[in-house]
Amino acid sequence: MAKITYVEFSGKEHVVEVANGLTVMEGARDNGIPGIEADCGGACACSTCHVYVDEAWVDKLPKREAMEEDMLDFAYEPDPVRSRLTCQLKVSDALDGLRVQMPEKQI
Repeated sequence: MAKITYVEFSGKEHVVEVANGLTVMEGARDNGIPGIEADCGGACACSTCHVYVDEAWVDKLPKREAMEEDMLDFAYEPDPVRSRLTCQLKVSDALDGLRVQMPEKQI
């Protein structure tokens, strides 16, 4: 189980515990966190679960795979370093303390 902080574009924070094996997107969905729409349900077929990962976490996460890179091209104002799709981030104890910030909107 990992505590993950989801930060809305407005700055409002939601700290929730997410079970190992779920994705960061599923943690947001299951806890009613606004700002992550997840239209494709986690299939890496859209960009509506896009977030900006806190800079302290960028190098601690697995590298983006090609499909995630392709979908991020469709995200709203992607950051070449910090942008990730939460459906591609599998939760484990190693993610305890992760902070992600939602963009102004999802497209």
